[in-house]
Amino acid sequence: MNSKSKINDSIRLFRTAPHPCSYKKEQTAATIFVDPELSISKPINSKLSELGYRRSGAHLYRPDCDNCRACISCRIPVRHFHRAGRFKKIWNRNLDLQIVETDTLEGSEEYELYKRYINTRHSDGDMYPATPEQFDAFICTNTSNTLFYKFYLDDKLIAVSVTDVLHQGLSAVYTFFDPEHSKRSLGIYAILWQISRVQSLGFEYLFLGYWIKDCEKMQYKSSFRPLEMLLEGKWALLT
Repeated sequence: MNSKSKINDSIRLFRTAPHPCSYKKEQTAATIFVDPELSISKPINSKLSELGYRRSGAHLYRPDCDNCRACISCRIPVRHFHRAGRFKKIWNRNLDLQIVETDTLEGSEEYELYKRYINTRHSDGDMYPATPEQFDAFICTNTSNTLFYKFYLDDKLIAVSVTDVLHQGLSAVYTFFDPEHSKRSLGIYAILWQISRVQSLGFEYLFLGYWIKDCEKMQYKSSFRPLEMLLEGKWALLT
């Protein structure tokens, strides 16, 4: 990895060497990430999210590929979002769930759920097979402003959302859920619930991370409207 630049006098950035792209076969990718020795505070996370960065475990990063700009940051302006149609049906389908907020994940139940999710839904990805070390680094490593929303059906944990609290809203870092409950559309419901949470807190946005046009697993993000995308350094509204 090589030193790249600075966002300001206190934040150093590094750039990886080219490596195989996780989303586009036969293409290489490069990533800029924040100095891993820097503590990810709420102000830093908020500022860099506005600039298109994303948190993964202990790292804040953004793609910086030489010949591709397919990864586009997106966020939902929640004040103008209204549940209707399919979203309303998914919301109503999950009204029997109970949601618990916590700032740590300490039980084995969460890892077992994560393992079933990765090994069932992402067996073709670079996170397969799931391991306890991967779970600790990717899911349990958090910031001082990270919350875990745990979704229960009766007394059974069926979904977990990892969420960072920003100055301007929430960032939906990652959600994993029980593949056996596919009819509930738990991934979509978790976003709908976080939208509702942002609205109740009086914030502006739910950040969804990156969207790639030709990536089937990311198409659900573009189904939300209105949606803002970071294009050429400016947030553009899609209605």
